[in-house]
Amino acid sequence: MIHLKTPQEIALMAKAGAVLAKCHQEIAKMVRPGLTTLEINDFAERFINEHGAKQVTKGYKGYPFATCASVNDVIAHGFPNEEPLQEGDILKMDIVCSYDGWMADSCRTYAVGKISEEAERLVRVTKECLDLSIPKAIVGNRIGDVMHVVQQHAQQAGFSIVRDLVGHGIGREMHEEPSFAHVGKPGRGFLLEEGMVITIEPMINAGKHEMFIDFDGWTARTYDGSLSAQFEHTIAITRDGPLILTE
Repeated sequence: MIHLKTPQEIALMAKAGAVLAKCHQEIAKMVRPGLTTLEINDFAERFINEHGAKQVTKGYKGYPFATCASVNDVIAHGFPNEEPLQEGDILKMDIVCSYDGWMADSCRTYAVGKISEEAERLVRVTKECLDLSIPKAIVGNRIGDVMHVVQQHAQQAGFSIVRDLVGHGIGREMHEEPSFAHVGKPGRGFLLEEGMVITIEPMINAGKHEMFIDFDGWTARTYDGSLSAQFEHTIAITRDGPLILTE
């Protein structure tokens, strides 16, 4: 069942989103070779708590950390660890927090030092996939109209779109209905309605789209070992157009 949010509920989600946006801004200043993802995780958890919000992921279905930290071929749900980041890595930090019980979800990809031209192009195109799709998230469009933009832009660049991990509704729960892959055809899929709040979170691979789950039961990796990038915003569908809650 899809729960449509009131303007007041969306305002609370925007407060959670503002904390995430500020947290990502601080992480961007930190990321460098030699830093560990566990250090970033611990910083993010402290930052969220100090700004009146609560982390959400630690304890979710047994997940042990406050963030997901995914490096290079890890698509998503990577465990923060004590292995130092290396020059040329790309790091995805995916964070969820709540404010007064209402949640927001955001991921960004960070370059660690100087990265390769391939990695730089992958990161840029992935961000463009998100940015180009958001204006299509309007009342009366279908999710296929939004996701077609992602698919078209990524494939024209020679990249592939992860299909097994999806965008989703969000509110008092981290994962609500509806859920959807980041591929689609115009005019297909569920109708976007005023009050919906969804995540748009394209995961784009430099190689093929297939993935597998690592031995820990969480870490999702590209099957061919290629690089993967992701950007994510929480978006409210309003009568005045899409409202980015995590910017």
